[in-house]
Amino acid sequence: MLNTTRAYGGAVVAPHFLAAEVGRDVLAEGGHAVEAMVAAAAMIAVAYPHMNALGGDGIWLIAPAGGDPFCVMACGGAGALAEPSLYRARGCSEVPARGALAANTVAGAVDGWRCALEAAGPWPREGAAALPLSRLLAPAIHGARDGIAVTDSQAGNTAAKRTELKGVPGFAETYLIDGEAPRPGARFTQPRLADALDRRSDRSRRTPARLSARSAWRRCCRPGCR
Repeated sequence: MLNTTRAYGGAVVAPHFLAAEVGRDVLAEGGHAVEAMVAAAAMIAVAYPHMNALGGDGIWLIAPAGGDPFCVMACGGAGALAEPSLYRARGCSEVPARGALAANTVAGAVDGWRCALEAAGPWPREGAAALPLSRLLAPAIHGARDGIAVTDSQAGNTAAKRTELKGVPGFAETYLIDGEAPRPGARFTQPRLADALDRRSDRSRRTPARLSARSAWRRCCRPGCR
């Protein structure tokens, strides 16, 4: 038997093995579970782009050793201008399923990373410094810039949605390769995503207390966390 479902140093589960490996490496370096999951979340946006992205939401359930569990609801609030009149003025009888007008909530995922990291701090490594965000994002930045191998899931999903999404600004240059849906195993690079993560990483090095986008929204369901 080459593998076991039990491990005493921690376990990381993710929809893509690269994200699981990144989280495992953080644990191996002495990082805690929240740091491991931030690293894994960044990598899953790179390796599983058709299902996960920085522009989404996140719900965290965190159980400190010996403490009460708490949650971080990093779910986007509705945009301030997302009123029925906005859509009626643009000839819409309902909220469109695609395009800019469909984005009627504010992405909360990245701000959820910040809230979870702040809530955990250096826990449970007493006397040890928290791992810097630059370390947690480094594998994802490398993967986005150098490229990952396209999965069957990504190839099939992109091909299936191509006709529906071809008119959406940014779709073709982000998800297609030479105008076509990527084939399984093709090298898929995301330079703009790499730049975005790199800017976030650089900002954390210069101002460690401000890791999140100002427009993001989150709620930490824990006494004393606002």
